[in-house]
Amino acid sequence: MPTAEKEQTIAQAKEWYSKSVGVVFADYRGLKVKQVQELRKNLRSKGGDFHVIKNTLFRIAAGDDAANLPDMLHNGPTAVAFVFENEAECAKALVDYAKSSKILKVKGGYFAGKSFTDKEIEALSELPPRDVLIAQVIGAIAAPLTNLVGTIEALYAEPIRTVYAAADKLSEGSAAPAPKVEAKAEEPAKAAEPAAPVEESAAEAAPTEEAPEAAETTETPTE
Repeated sequence: MPTAEKEQTIAQAKEWYSKSVGVVFADYRGLKVKQVQELRKNLRSKGGDFHVIKNTLFRIAAGDDAANLPDMLHNGPTAVAFVFENEAECAKALVDYAKSSKILKVKGGYFAGKSFTDKEIEALSELPPRDVLIAQVIGAIAAPLTNLVGTIEALYAEPIRTVYAAADKLSEGSAAPAPKVEAKAEEPAKAAEPAAPVEESAAEAAPTEEAPEAAETTETPTE
């Protein structure tokens, strides 16, 4: 391949790699051109792309990341599946095609700075789609958050109840002395009450004829 064509391939691979969230390596030996096109079309519908690139050119395109890739992932006839989104769905498309064709072999991958074995790519393919996975995570978080909100509300409510209780006690305490003050004010009146009967007895004692009745009245309590 002329140098100009190599540079063009490297530039194109760099662009694909920079836009991808990860890559999956596969041994494509035995696949016909039509099968490669079929697989590429399927991957594009999931959010990826499939290209046959020489290992040396891919290493250059990957830059510093190439040093983190095990040799077995990019040695020998290797095709690269660039995953731009929907990692699980792209991995599933590759794994399912490998099982159905019995020709393609998934060798491994590289995502978020970590190398994946063929078994780990297969495990990735078994994950639910991104939207479903996000919904499940949100659902799992929602319940604890609800409990947390209830706990926070309880923490706020307890001091408020305490303040109200203290306020009620203070109100009761401030109202309690009032009856005592009224009681003291009534004491002189009660002390003056015995004087009235004395005057009435003197007035009633004036008529001479009614004196015996007064004496009888006086004796009754004594008995």
